[in-house]
Amino acid sequence: MRELRIRLLAGVFAVAGALSWAGARLWNSIGTVPSVPLAAPVVLALIAVVLTATALSIRARLKAQRERDPGAKGVDPLMAARAVVFGQASALVAALVSGMYGGTGVFLLESLDIPARRDQAVYAGFSVVAGIAVIAAAIFLERVCKLPEDDDRNTGATSTA
Repeated sequence: MRELRIRLLAGVFAVAGALSWAGARLWNSIGTVPSVPLAAPVVLALIAVVLTATALSIRARLKAQRERDPGAKGVDPLMAARAVVFGQASALVAALVSGMYGGTGVFLLESLDIPARRDQAVYAGFSVVAGIAVIAAAIFLERVCKLPEDDDRNTGATSTA
């Protein structure tokens, strides 16, 4: 499994942001602006919490297993691999969605004097922050599931524990 690349995520964010900004300008010329739902930052924050909880759980189980605690539950390699795949997919989607809401939010900054657009800009800002939290949690999960010998060889490919 390949490691998440920050440059790829930043590129997805930037392209989605630019397209979203251009789309919002186009939509505004028609007379409407795409809305940012209140649920967007909430859902992204929940995904970040789930990823972080999964990473902390796996890390605690691995630590107990390393210290040979009696009754320590091991980590199933397939479960760890699934968690990493979920994290990577979540990070890619979060970069895309955050870029879209970021581009819309940048467009909405031009008209903060209108209360409805100001609220939409705030929701967009919170969505970007929550998306960054998803990406950070996914990277943390990936680091937790990385095998120790992968650090020594540094081959570019990542295996999971």
